Amino acid sequence: MINTTEFNIRLKKILDYYGLSASAFAEIITVQRSSISHILSGRNKPSLDFITKVLNAFPDIELLWLLSGVGEFPKNTAPPQKVEPTQISSNPSSAAISNEENSIERIVIFYRDGTFKNYAMNTPK
Repeated sequence: MINTTEFNIRLKKILDYYGLSASAFAEIITVQRSSISHILSGRNKPSLDFITKVLNAFPDIELLWLLSGVGEFPKNTAPPQKVEPTQISSNPSSAAISNEENSIERIVIFYRDGTFKNYAMNTPK
């Protein structure tokens, strides 16, 4: 069973590490803002769906660390990359870069006021 208090501390560490507000985090992992609020307040426990969405959106987070605190966060020791707004075409999916090994899934631009813009790529897999 997950210790909710310790889980909340780890969730806050994730928010601080990426410089995200709870609402920005909720939008990135595609959950309602109230879900984050309820988990952080201890009212609700995180669901398996919530955990899965966090892990899918943030590959630097290890499952075992998120659930129990065992292991390290982030997975790699490099600091988070600062995202600087750059020129992007009005149709970001047409600018998708791909090769045999990698392809861009989405681009997220974070602004200093706490807002962000999420560009999902519609590339065939």
